[in-house]
Amino acid sequence: MKILVVGSGGREHAIIRALLRSSLATELLCAPGNPGIAADAECLPIGAEAIDQIVALASERELDLVVVGPEAPLVGGLVDALSAAGIAVFGPVAAAARLEGSKAYAKEVMEAAGVPTGGWNTVENVEDGLAAVRGYPTVIKFDGLAAGKGVVIAADEAAARAALEEFLVERRFGEGQVVVEEFLEGEELSLLALCDGERAVPMAPAQDYKRIFDGDLGPNTGGMGSYCPVPGIDAARVAELSALVHQPIVDYFAAAGTPFHGVLYAGLMMTADGPKVLEYNTRFGDPETQAVLPRLRSDLADLLLAASKHGGLAGRELQWDPRWAVTVVIASAGYPDSPRVGDAISGLEKITDPLELTCAGVAGDDGNLVTAGGRVVNITALGETPAAARAAAYAGVESVDFKGKQTRTDIALRAEEAN
Repeated sequence: MKILVVGSGGREHAIIRALLRSSLATELLCAPGNPGIAADAECLPIGAEAIDQIVALASERELDLVVVGPEAPLVGGLVDALSAAGIAVFGPVAAAARLEGSKAYAKEVMEAAGVPTGGWNTVENVEDGLAAVRGYPTVIKFDGLAAGKGVVIAADEAAARAALEEFLVERRFGEGQVVVEEFLEGEELSLLALCDGERAVPMAPAQDYKRIFDGDLGPNTGGMGSYCPVPGIDAARVAELSALVHQPIVDYFAAAGTPFHGVLYAGLMMTADGPKVLEYNTRFGDPETQAVLPRLRSDLADLLLAASKHGGLAGRELQWDPRWAVTVVIASAGYPDSPRVGDAISGLEKITDPLELTCAGVAGDDGNLVTAGGRVVNITALGETPAAARAAAYAGVESVDFKGKQTRTDIALRAEEAN
């Protein structure tokens, strides 16, 4: 199979690394990719949102499958365009990707599908936003795409007003309304499922770390690390959760005439009142993918192609490596507010098998990379225990250096303590 992965981050690199392990993938391309990904796939200078160019490339190269990594091209209709051209593609059509593209729409779908979630209101101005608060802390979410940074947990009215003004007056992420949401307490859980338009096949559970600093302090980021699996969430529990939060969404879109193909990511809060959905993503999570896919023993290329076909996942059961996986993100100085770029990166050559290096915000060439974004590289390690995986991952982190590098030191610590 000739496969194109669309995107340029650590998630896309992790997908490519998993496809390299496939017996079916004979040629791998990435658009646009990055200099780190170029070591594993042919990178092409085509932007992820350049829909016409991607369709033309897929036709000219007679690709067997296109895998769409980021959310923006999904919301923008890349899958629709590829499907119209008769090209097999893994990802939802724009009408289904709106589940991620609009927080308010996602809440409406959850309500219609009977999926448990926190209380919410949609507002368009600051004063209405403050009036919608049900108590502090509260959650303020920009309605549209914001690269994982459009969520603020406001501890008091001053923080809520500042967030509302940032989203609705200063328009940090552009035009859009805001969802004011009930704050939910508990342990977070990321549960992804492969969907074929009829059914959801859950993947192994993961937990990510959104705040920049240890102890879940500081501003939200796109994610500073993750681990897989999660203590206390066995296969039976995964099946129960998927039936509660994935299958109703797949059924909803099937009934709407826009079947959901691709990955459905459910961000859950395991509250005292049961699991509730915080958000849905309509693609592989980042950095969860970097921890989940190294444990996958089933052939990823086979699964993604099957999911692109209506009902193609019937009878499929995913096979997993029993070991734990821990992924640590190394971020640039100033991230997430003002990431610094251009700092020389050293030590990447020391990250060799069995560690997995996935590159995100990098530029330059393979032998001389520099920082080019907020989250720069990810180090993933497998281990028989969470402690072993943590130790190996952080040893890899110590080998990589650049000016002002940032990492959290507590990734998977709770799993180590619980194990």
